[in-house]
Amino acid sequence: MPYVPNDALSLHFQSNGVDLSKIEEQLNLVAPNSPNLPLYHDMMLTVLRMAHDDRNRWNAKITLQALRELDNAFRVLEQFRGRRKVTVFGSARTPLEHPLYALARELGTKLAAADLMVITGAGGGIMAAAHEGAGLDHSLGFNITLPFEQHANATVDGTGNLLPFHFFFTRKLFFVKEADALVLCPGGFGTLDEALEVLTLIQTGKSPLVPIVLLDAPGGTFWEVALSFIRNELEANRYILPTDLNLLRLVYSAEEAVAEINQFYSNFHSSRWLKNTFVIRMHHALSETALAHMQREFADLHLSDDFQQYGHQDEYDEEQFSHLTRLAFKFNGRNHGRLRALVDYINLRENWAQPL
Repeated sequence: MPYVPNDALSLHFQSNGVDLSKIEEQLNLVAPNSPNLPLYHDMMLTVLRMAHDDRNRWNAKITLQALRELDNAFRVLEQFRGRRKVTVFGSARTPLEHPLYALARELGTKLAAADLMVITGAGGGIMAAAHEGAGLDHSLGFNITLPFEQHANATVDGTGNLLPFHFFFTRKLFFVKEADALVLCPGGFGTLDEALEVLTLIQTGKSPLVPIVLLDAPGGTFWEVALSFIRNELEANRYILPTDLNLLRLVYSAEEAVAEINQFYSNFHSSRWLKNTFVIRMHHALSETALAHMQREFADLHLSDDFQQYGHQDEYDEEQFSHLTRLAFKFNGRNHGRLRALVDYINLRENWAQPL
């Protein structure tokens, strides 16, 4: 059966004698008055469509396992909702005596001191060091189930701060979904995979803009060489825009890494799409002078009209954000490196309006 929108699918099932009202009744029993009922309804229809097709047992098992993993992760992470989190990537093979191990441990300590939770893959090396520095209260581990046993590190093993995943794709989803920032330390294929995937997601706008920090030990060349390749091969051959490199920051100390993250959120709070308008939430309004300068300096970012600054007026926004100032514009949705430059601009203290 070819894919059809769920409205048409509803009609299809009804015309074949399927009583969809029972789905409505059950959903209303378990989630009365939920604004998400239409979404749950469509999920149920999707399952019915899969059952109708009944083509492949493996497909059904993948869907069931993925759904269970998503549900479990949502449940566990609900208790940490509202806390800023930083995902830290790096090699599981970094030995305790290596300078990078000490650097990752210091990073975890400083992130925790800034009240930021540390997410890692829960393994050894860089992951264990970051959790060791942060301590359990500021640590989350997203472990992967492998054919050979991979034990979680001592900080999160056997605790409610550890989430096991069967699939890499669901695990990778939460690494990015939960991250308010990402710090990448030197590592192997997995680290490079995460680095390039995160860059791709943010570059294409599939993931919200967050700071991406490349951290190496003083004198280290891992990220320096990687960036050289990116400039000489990707940028020079126009495979990426020169401004795409704005998405990255290379630092050589834990202090610089945390400072970079804190600076990103000094005024910028979060962003969202509201239909075809891009909205940035800010802690501080911009001065009239800064706003006028921004209209000229960042005119390439919007498709039409100007940047508009206003207070809370979106009835669909979360009430907890009602005190934040909004900066709205018709973002072209393409140059996220330039968007990062805009965020850097609004984070400059001299551009903020003076309080009355």
